[in-house]
Amino acid sequence: MALSPQSTKKMVSGYEIPVLGFGVYKTPPDVTETVTLKALQAGYRHIDSAQLYRNERECCTAIHNSGLDRSQIFYTSKVPTTHMSYEKAKEAIEASLEAAKELGYIDLMLLHAPYGGKSGRLGAWRALVEAQSTGKIRSIGVSNYGLQHLQELEDYIQTSGVGGKIAVGQYEIHPWCAREDIVAWLRQRGAVVEAYSPLVQAKRMEEPVLGDLARKYKRSRAQVLVRWSLQKGYVPLPKSVTESRIVENSQVFDFELSDEDMRRLQTEEYAPVSWDPARDSRL
Repeated sequence: MALSPQSTKKMVSGYEIPVLGFGVYKTPPDVTETVTLKALQAGYRHIDSAQLYRNERECCTAIHNSGLDRSQIFYTSKVPTTHMSYEKAKEAIEASLEAAKELGYIDLMLLHAPYGGKSGRLGAWRALVEAQSTGKIRSIGVSNYGLQHLQELEDYIQTSGVGGKIAVGQYEIHPWCAREDIVAWLRQRGAVVEAYSPLVQAKRMEEPVLGDLARKYKRSRAQVLVRWSLQKGYVPLPKSVTESRIVENSQVFDFELSDEDMRRLQTEEYAPVSWDPARDSRL
């Protein structure tokens, strides 16, 4: 069956997540509603926000006003780095739910990054599990967690009685930041891997291999990168505030990169363009 922006993957929580998401990192609140509506009109059914982005309410208003049934749209937010403890995470979750009150529930809530020290991280996870048990949060997971943080969390889940399952791990992933060790850890446990900054924040668009493949497939360089992410089995989260690019980034389901061309995009570089808490030895 051919994939589309509405195609989904099953998560360990039992819910489905669309294979393509629309990111709103650094999207100004005053344009967020407009671009999110455009994304939904273009076929996206997955919106990725966060409390740190300061545009949750605008995303939720766009979803509510889209005319689409709530069950058709997947909405994500994240507990901010400033709220990584049990009590503070509870506050953050309540604030995100308040921003999303028109939606009734949040599909996915992530811990945004492994700050707060061990006790803070584990307390924040406990708050997520409790929120999930109420049905207000349907699935839970982590973002930017290094292997040591993932293992710490797994040990806690298995020994504390708190429980919970990591449904999703979200990371900066692209050919120049592959994170194959983290991907392998998550996949062994059935977690879905999401890729933010799949377009490398446009900082690698002049790479010769991208130009070659764009010409070969008669696609944009951005489309090649989103397609690479899909074929790796990730859920890419491209972002844009330009309407034409919002549409273009979703038009990646009617071509396929060959195995050879996927290998051409494989590099040994480790060059994240965003923050990198997963490799921060201080955390």
